[in-house]
Amino acid sequence: ESLDLPFLSSYLNSLAINFSHGASFATASSTIRLPMADVVPYGHASPFYLPLQYLQFAQFKNRSQFIRRHGGIYASLMPREETFFKALYTFDIGQNDLTQSLFLNMTIVQVIAAIPDLVNHFSDIIKNLYNLGARSFWVYNTRPLGCFPKILTSFPLAEKDSVGCAKPYNLLAQRFNAELKNALARLRIEFPLATIVYVDLYSALYSLYTHPTKNGFEHPLVACCGYGGKYNYSEEAICGGKISVNGKNITVGSCKDPSVRVSWDGVHFTEAANKFAFDLVSSGDFSDPPIPLNLACHP
Repeated sequence: ESLDLPFLSSYLNSLAINFSHGASFATASSTIRLPMADVVPYGHASPFYLPLQYLQFAQFKNRSQFIRRHGGIYASLMPREETFFKALYTFDIGQNDLTQSLFLNMTIVQVIAAIPDLVNHFSDIIKNLYNLGARSFWVYNTRPLGCFPKILTSFPLAEKDSVGCAKPYNLLAQRFNAELKNALARLRIEFPLATIVYVDLYSALYSLYTHPTKNGFEHPLVACCGYGGKYNYSEEAICGGKISVNGKNITVGSCKDPSVRVSWDGVHFTEAANKFAFDLVSSGDFSDPPIPLNLACHP
């Protein structure tokens, strides 16, 4: 909204949607590699992992131009061919690969060992997109996993840092982020005509845990929508679900004021926390190279 741009329509929304400003290929619980857990409807993992999203994009690129060439009422809803060269390609993925492995009982050491392969898969997708004409990339790193109420509840014996986050799991996120940053630096050398921006979302969000009151937040480690325990999170009391309390069925609902809370449901951030982080990272101060978003993404 601050960039005066419309929200992107989902690629899978087929009801005469306007794709002239771009398309979103994101899906909930998506991973870089083929998901290790069961996919929906038998599990919670998305079947649309990153290589499949890339194939969807390649299909979208070809079909959108086919529609434009043949004209008709839908032609104006498709992007122009030159748009694919000028577009900004944004990525926010990798977190689910890490957490999915942890909840499949892999040790942190085992997950760390898999990070180079994860990052290589991610790099391959960027290379493939470059070969299709993409030139501008905006890549978010992953979040401070050790501060999530779900992680803190699931691994209560983990060593805590100075603000109460689970230190080993934040170190895991930092390790992934370091590998990702190095991989993007190598891609800049390989593709000097591309603009590849690494965005340190981790640091922007971690400031909400180190200085919550200063930034207008409270109880940063406690989920807003949840029930039970120190962090208001339980696998048996998922936000919006039903639980029995003292023989009475109740709906797991929201805290009184989500606008001052950091965690929404123990895994996702509140809208207020996301806006706080966006305002920081869009300035370019958390980016390498330090390019503001309004210069990278414009009408």
